[in-house]
Amino acid sequence: MATKKTKKKIQYLGTGRRKKAIARVRLIPDGSGSITINKRTLEEYFPQDILKYVVNQPLELTGTAGKFDVIVNVSGGGYTGQAGAIRHGISRALVVADESLKPALKSAGFLTRDPRAKERKKYGLHKARKAPQFSKR
Repeated sequence: MATKKTKKKIQYLGTGRRKKAIARVRLIPDGSGSITINKRTLEEYFPQDILKYVVNQPLELTGTAGKFDVIVNVSGGGYTGQAGAIRHGISRALVVADESLKPALKSAGFLTRDPRAKERKKYGLHKARKAPQFSKR
């Protein structure tokens, strides 16, 4: 989470995580409001409407939807985890850009990293908790 100056252009950086997904987010001020994920548009990357909604939540909440260009590099996890990681990264970058947005993002829960992850498999079991069928005889 930092501010980066390149060729007199200010960029706000944020890293978001969810499950196994990691998103590196750059916010470029005075943009057209475009969102680019792994060199593809938001509509190409996430065809599901709910995932597009999740990505746009922090921008809609703070009223900064058309003020920043968002460039994201995301890797790992599935589509849902990646959408959550992007939301987390955008929220953190918005706080770097403007500290006054922090209370609204915090109360909505966008700055909290979701700690839920896949539980590990234990020996003697089929999966994390699924045991083999019990046979009395």
